[in-house]
Amino acid sequence: MRQLLSSLSYFSIFFAPFLFPIIIWIVARDEYIAGHAKRALFSHVFPFLAAIPLFYFFLTSQSVGSAVGFVVLFFVIYGLSFVYNIVKGIQVLREYY
Repeated sequence: MRQLLSSLSYFSIFFAPFLFPIIIWIVARDEYIAGHAKRALFSHVFPFLAAIPLFYFFLTSQSVGSAVGFVVLFFVIYGLSFVYNIVKGIQVLREYY
């Protein structure tokens, strides 16, 4: 059950990216589950925290090329975070077996 809740915290990027890890982190009494929920929450929030300066640079950019570059950089960061959550969810599930 520990691995299932921990991996669901990572897989929640598909259905409730912020809400599910917060609930698990608050409700879980097990440090293992709470630790994974906290890491999953950070990995869900990180791309949007990284988007704040990117959004500023996007608005203040002088050329279309640099604006497109900032948008591409955001999607690369978000894509890597998405893949990270899937990989960590599978790794946590495999710890049991």
